[in-house]
Amino acid sequence: MSLFNSALARRQFLSTTGVGFGAAALSSLIARDSQAHAPGRSGLPHFPATIKRVIYLYMSGGPSQFESFDYKPEMERLDGQPMPESFTKGQPIAQLQGKELKVQGPMTKFKQYGESGQWVSDFFPWQQKLADDICVIRSMHTDQINHDPANTFINTGTAISGRPSMGAWINYGLGSECEDLPGFVVMTSVGGRNPQPIAARQWDAGFLPSRFSGVEFNSAGDPVHYISNPPGVTNAQQRRLVDAVNALDRRRNETVTNPELETRIANYETAFRMQASVPELMDMSGEPQHILDMYGCKPGDGSFASNCLLARKLAERGVRFIQLYHRGWDHHDGIEKYMDICCRLTDQPTYALIHDLKQRGMLDDTLVIWGGEFGRTPMSQTSKGAPGRDHHMRCFTSWMAGGGIKGGLSYGQSDILGYFPAENPVHVRDMHATMLHMFGIDHERFTIKHQGLDLKLTGVEKAHVLKDIMA
Repeated sequence: MSLFNSALARRQFLSTTGVGFGAAALSSLIARDSQAHAPGRSGLPHFPATIKRVIYLYMSGGPSQFESFDYKPEMERLDGQPMPESFTKGQPIAQLQGKELKVQGPMTKFKQYGESGQWVSDFFPWQQKLADDICVIRSMHTDQINHDPANTFINTGTAISGRPSMGAWINYGLGSECEDLPGFVVMTSVGGRNPQPIAARQWDAGFLPSRFSGVEFNSAGDPVHYISNPPGVTNAQQRRLVDAVNALDRRRNETVTNPELETRIANYETAFRMQASVPELMDMSGEPQHILDMYGCKPGDGSFASNCLLARKLAERGVRFIQLYHRGWDHHDGIEKYMDICCRLTDQPTYALIHDLKQRGMLDDTLVIWGGEFGRTPMSQTSKGAPGRDHHMRCFTSWMAGGGIKGGLSYGQSDILGYFPAENPVHVRDMHATMLHMFGIDHERFTIKHQGLDLKLTGVEKAHVLKDIMA
């Protein structure tokens, strides 16, 4: 047997028996196909971009707009009275179907803040300070009323599983600015009522090359599985093994000309660099105490606050799409109790992230989005005497900040009971189109041929760029 064939046989043995560097130390990273530093698609961007990155603060479970940013005096007046049938007849309702529907007034106080006079509830004392920095959109609507399909829809533009996530689309189109980190990073935290599970397909690459998938970072312990060297293995040994595997891949590629082998070579290189860069990234010892106090975090504790601080560091390192999920906003009952818990965990760090980006001059080219997969009903849902709210897809609230978004703007309005958009309705696809536009991408022209169709993030129905909210 030739030396080359022998090497291939040894490599196959190591792979199939599940030992060695490729199968053990990097199995998680290679499975996720972390992106290598790479240019974007030819012809992109279509026009000059206003942002370099997105930080998406995803309030998973559906935060109530009526206890956050959409003040409804008429709901307060009609509290406890039957919900007018003209609003609800024939409408999809999740858990209140067939039950007596009564109006539930706001379960907290609202005041106006900032020079703009934005309405913000008492649950958000820190975001009250952001009134003039954020554009509050009170007329969002979506196509899905239950958590899993709604999460899939807002992340991929469709409820059909297997489609690329928005972060994957963007990284595929524009490439990665990072040589030693993924271009798309996801982190999760938990706290509140009924933390709905989040499937990894929400940040998957779908039919795109798998290297564009989001990579989930852990908030505690090893930031990425198998990032640490196995016992007794040094970095120099890892480097020699990566070089040997890459040499074999290149030799094989000369024979079969398989483009996927080049991708694998790049993945091994990125993964090796991550072994050095990620632990350094996660080290918060260099952060001043006043920054830690501003975020209200203990680094590495798995909290939303710690994730927000890490998001800022990832943004500084050039990561293009950063998504922070906080699971716990599914408030079917006990909404006062659980809104208080969720806001105590997320409100201060949200303020800190915006303020931190702003003082570092990074908010100008960073788009920050806050919101969940849908909102909550204006009708009461009661369990064990503690009122809550059901899922609501027809109208909910999100906000955007940074990247040329007009701060202090209230865009769109819901009707007097918050059931439907009454002015400037904003579909989830409109948010996607606007985000792509800010990256310099025309959403209509950004398509990929798949199974005979020209597919795009914004789907086949008309999507609108929200130019009125841009400076």
